[in-house]
Amino acid sequence: MNFEFSEDQVLLKEMVRKVLDDQCSSREVRTVLEGESPHDSALWSQLCALGLPGTAVDPAYGGAGAGYLELCVVAEELGRALAPVPFSSSVFLAVEAIKLAASESQRAEWLPDLASGAKLGTLAAWEQVGPLRPASVTMRVDGGLLTGQKMLVADGDTADQVIVLANDEMGSSLYHVQLAHKGVSRTTAATIDPSRNFATLRFTSVPAQRLGSGGNGWQLLNELLDRAAVLTAFEQIGGAQAALDMATNYAQERFAFGRQIGSFQAIKHMLADMYVDLELARSNCYYGAWALSTGAAELPLAAATCRVSATQAYQHCAKNNIQTHGGMGFTWEFDCHLHYRRSNLLALTLGGPAVWKDKLVSRLVTNNAA
Repeated sequence: MNFEFSEDQVLLKEMVRKVLDDQCSSREVRTVLEGESPHDSALWSQLCALGLPGTAVDPAYGGAGAGYLELCVVAEELGRALAPVPFSSSVFLAVEAIKLAASESQRAEWLPDLASGAKLGTLAAWEQVGPLRPASVTMRVDGGLLTGQKMLVADGDTADQVIVLANDEMGSSLYHVQLAHKGVSRTTAATIDPSRNFATLRFTSVPAQRLGSGGNGWQLLNELLDRAAVLTAFEQIGGAQAALDMATNYAQERFAFGRQIGSFQAIKHMLADMYVDLELARSNCYYGAWALSTGAAELPLAAATCRVSATQAYQHCAKNNIQTHGGMGFTWEFDCHLHYRRSNLLALTLGGPAVWKDKLVSRLVTNNAA
């Protein structure tokens, strides 16, 4: 497979990077991290003005009509900048769920507001800590009313609408719920990275509208998570590249015993290992981007592959960025902890590393058997 981004996609990447360089310095990230605001509303408004939430949404629903490759480019730049905005929850999860499962009339009703960024969406699937399995879903919809609780809902404090996995008379289904209803309560969840918001949502007889025909919620959820895994992996390699750049720059600027610390063998090997992990993850992410953009049958395997490698690369680069900075890397004043926080948070979204490693093994076995 010979894969590379087109000239237009590279130009999009440069444009998004310029905006983020201007609008999303570490100071803005820290403002959200240390403050009470759930996200950077000024940055979100800027991204919406550029039409980025609707990058992969059809123009018929108010989107830009681009594709998944363009969305991967945007995701990588958001990860590089540690953007404290509800992009991934609304775009990677809610928008993709509606595109995947909703009827034509439902798409026309819900997608335009999400594509413009006027409304925020998210996904609520997990009810307990640990792997998500059909038996772990107890939330039900009876008579069109949803009751139950979901935990660790990304941007659950600020979302306007949510896609919920719940059981009904047909089995498991995906439901669309407006969160302004009085039967919804929200509790903010504390996480390692306060620049990304999570919450527990409780529903008491809340009206819910089923996406599509119903009864296929588990299958649709797995397809949705595969799409989101590829996009999140690009966010992770963007962050890994930024952490590697931070470590490399410091190793070139910091002197000890009259020499750049980057000239010391231990530092050189550490940086080289970070680079190798990142480039392996990048190649796997390109494989995932190809599979996602072409609708290839290899998408499940590609999604698990890039998800596992990108998670490992970001955590490795974020951790060793701190080590490269020495004792100062552990201080609040240096920005190393920002990537360490984000790398660990992203590792646990969509299911933790063990879940995706299990998926990778099972899909490799299935692929080889075929």
